[in-house]
Amino acid sequence: MQKFILFLAFLIPLGMLAQTKVTGVVTEQSTGTPLLGVNVVIKGTATGTTTDFDGKYQINVTNGQTIMFTYVGYKTQEVLYSGQANVNIALEEDASKLDEVVVVGYGSAVKKDVTGAVESVTSDDFNGGAIVSPEQLISGKTAGVQVTPPSGAPGSGSAIRIRGGVSSLSASSSPLIVVDGVPLDQGNSGLNYINANDIESFTVLKDASAASIYGSRATGGVILITTKTGKSGQFNVNVNHYTSVGNNVNEVDVLSSTEFRDLVLANGNANQIAQLGNTSTDWQDQIYRGSLTSDTNVTVSGGFGNSNYRASVGFVTQEGTLRNSRVDRWTGSVKFIQRLLDDDLKIEANVLGALLDDTFGNTGAIGAAVSFDPTQSVFDPNSPFGGYTENVNNDGTINTIAVRNPVGLIELNNNTADTRRSTGSLKIDYTLPFFRDVKLTAKGGYDYFEVDGNLVIPAAAASNFNDEGLFGTYSTLNRSRLLDVYANYKKDIESIKSTVDVTVGHSFQSFYRSNRFLNFTGLDQVTGNIFKTENALESYFGRLNFAYDNKYLLTFNLRNDSSSRLNPDDRSDFFGGISLGWNIIDENFMKDSKVFSQLKLRAGYGETGQQEFGQDYGYIPRYTTGDGQVRYQFGYNSDGTPRFVTTLRPEEYDENLRWERSKTINIGLDFGFFNDRLTGSVEVYERKVEDLINFIPVPAGTNLSNALFTNVGNLENRGLEINLNATIVENDKFSWNTNFNVSFFENKITKLFLTDDPTSPGSLTGGIAGGVGNTIQINSVGFEANSFYVFKQIYDAQGAPIEGAYVDINADGVIDINDRYRYKSPNPDAVLGFTSNMQYGNFDFGFTMRASLGNFAYNNVASNTGNVQALFGANSINNVNSSILDTGFRNQQLFSDYYVQDASFLKLDNLTIGYNFDNIFKDVRMRLYATGQNLFVITDYDGLDPEISGGIDNNFYPRSRNILMGINLNL
Repeated sequence: MQKFILFLAFLIPLGMLAQTKVTGVVTEQSTGTPLLGVNVVIKGTATGTTTDFDGKYQINVTNGQTIMFTYVGYKTQEVLYSGQANVNIALEEDASKLDEVVVVGYGSAVKKDVTGAVESVTSDDFNGGAIVSPEQLISGKTAGVQVTPPSGAPGSGSAIRIRGGVSSLSASSSPLIVVDGVPLDQGNSGLNYINANDIESFTVLKDASAASIYGSRATGGVILITTKTGKSGQFNVNVNHYTSVGNNVNEVDVLSSTEFRDLVLANGNANQIAQLGNTSTDWQDQIYRGSLTSDTNVTVSGGFGNSNYRASVGFVTQEGTLRNSRVDRWTGSVKFIQRLLDDDLKIEANVLGALLDDTFGNTGAIGAAVSFDPTQSVFDPNSPFGGYTENVNNDGTINTIAVRNPVGLIELNNNTADTRRSTGSLKIDYTLPFFRDVKLTAKGGYDYFEVDGNLVIPAAAASNFNDEGLFGTYSTLNRSRLLDVYANYKKDIESIKSTVDVTVGHSFQSFYRSNRFLNFTGLDQVTGNIFKTENALESYFGRLNFAYDNKYLLTFNLRNDSSSRLNPDDRSDFFGGISLGWNIIDENFMKDSKVFSQLKLRAGYGETGQQEFGQDYGYIPRYTTGDGQVRYQFGYNSDGTPRFVTTLRPEEYDENLRWERSKTINIGLDFGFFNDRLTGSVEVYERKVEDLINFIPVPAGTNLSNALFTNVGNLENRGLEINLNATIVENDKFSWNTNFNVSFFENKITKLFLTDDPTSPGSLTGGIAGGVGNTIQINSVGFEANSFYVFKQIYDAQGAPIEGAYVDINADGVIDINDRYRYKSPNPDAVLGFTSNMQYGNFDFGFTMRASLGNFAYNNVASNTGNVQALFGANSINNVNSSILDTGFRNQQLFSDYYVQDASFLKLDNLTIGYNFDNIFKDVRMRLYATGQNLFVITDYDGLDPEISGGIDNNFYPRSRNILMGINLNL
């Protein structure tokens, strides 16, 4: 035995001596550029290294072993070692893998191994144009994601909805947005602080099995935004500039001065006729203008040694078409990555920030412009109201309830604000040297938002004339802080042809929100409010990815969230999801297929939550301090004056307030044909939301208010999504790629009250202009959310609506609220997107179109003002909607289904043409391009714009048509 041990001791150093140190350089095949960070591993062992900045490596290897070279986006190469002193490798790009790696929650995954409904849109596919709020980059680009463009107000953000967007009734239906791993405060998740040029990709987690890693905030879906990173060995300076001009496409259809005069003469009394002026003024033309936008961005990026960096600065000035509306925005970003300890330690720091200087045009002028008397001039030299013509009483005093001069509202109103917004994070990854399959990650992050603004209305302004002017000051401060700690274990177990990938971690995020406003009138009256609140979310999460033979895939997500916003008994709960995938294309019976190049079947189930609603502590008794207008006299002061004490008002509460909970089933099929010339996916899903956080009326005396937030109601969503990508032509001179996606939606309320009441019509919602407290929508069991609740209009033989004539739905001989019925909804039945990109030589051409089918809108502008009653309201004469010429209505018919109109549309969102100049001097490249936005809309809708969030059209800030010219320089 002793001899045997000595023999082994002798062999060990011989084996060590048999190893040889091999060196080499790894380059990119097409360019010869050295590649940093290529994994060089002795196959079947734990021995490995990575290439340095110059692509060099060295490794100990024994004769007969295989050296394996792997790098993301390139084909793996293997070399059998047989005594060579140097092994140089040129890696070939693998086009099929370049886009495979996608970001998921707390990590990344290869697209082929993803089992949930995950879609990624990269910078190569973004929309062009004058884009200040970056969510517009992906509008129309992927199935199941609706991006409703912002109004025409400069710097305004879009509404984002995933899979129909009806995931709640009173809580938020917006997705959770995560920027470089930092979840934004859902109460303030606007993206206009991010420069669109800094974004690398949007990844959308659409189904619950994928989104459940974010637990209680994921019912509306999750959008992961990844910003750009500098590339090693590629120092680059990029300058991009464009200038855009815009004009309104349409205006509200009101009576001309001639039509208005004729109508007043035909219907007015002597006093009303005497108010007619002798001019002709198009008030909408007076308040709108052509707009100008200018955007300049400079970026420096690259890498050296074990470091990567990218820094950018941008400045945009954007005018709105409403006069006196404008935003100036400075943005900056820095991202730095440092690798240490032979790449075992990776430190990544990034900061995004913006300074915004807003001048807000008075949007009250939009409604005033469609109602103010078109026979009056803009100015009156004898007017005490800043020289503007105004509606006055017979004694010359201001008519306080009449419409104000639209131009006066704009010019005698100075509303400005300074906004500071920033997000950032510091992330540390450490691979354990003694257990290389484990990586530890710690991340600290923040989201900071602060606004300070002032409102000044001079004493001469008619809007505040009796108050002798107004000075207002307001501020907002929102901030959140994040700390994530998690570990990842990934192991290829060759003996059982399996891969195990496990992530476990802890997250804590705190939120602070405050608001303050104070208004001072010229009469020394002060009103205002100060509000502060904070909450926190503590979470434990985990994910298991398991793959067998690269064909059979399993993903399991689990998260436990504890929220201070909910009652202690229900504030902690588990959310999770499981999904399965089958890579059919890798089966033996498919390997020789000349038709299919991809084929994967996916199925998943997940549960997510919702806690984003209007209160932080709706489960505990709360008291609100009254202001100066709400005080009670309690005795007298020492000087004999009355002593007033500020009151405390008790607020409503529900001590059992808990999570909304969503349960989703998803089935998907990914496919590719003819070497991926045609790729796509088909998804079907069903989502059931239970314990809706709903703001509902409660019986008098049962609480401290007549309405409160409570958990009541259930909702169902179903849908079908189809996404197709086609490479129609691809050769050295010409390429043509297209994308088509379509999504079908269906939603239904299945429960609304704690106790089912078949006699109840439902819960009214959707406030409208016209009267006091009127609503036009309803939530009812068995119907779509926010269905329009209207009377069924009766028409004459010529097809004109008969005033006040409605169908007696219940046949009781009386027309009352019981005869209103649920008619259509603002929710579309289907949305479509189509993108086409062509390149011929150095020319490129592309466009994106969107369509929405089956969505309806309530034209509140017409219903409120399209009648004779509105012509003579408020002791003044007012212009009215031109629909009066078709209806002849004398009084408001607010609840007629005549005003619920088909708002389906087809829009050409953007069209871009460009030309690339290669190497104009040395290595400088230049691209010139022109883009048109909002070029045309095809619709039957009579209002200003068919795309109205919420479906109620009431004096909407119009979206402009923009034409821009730009230049992009790579130095």
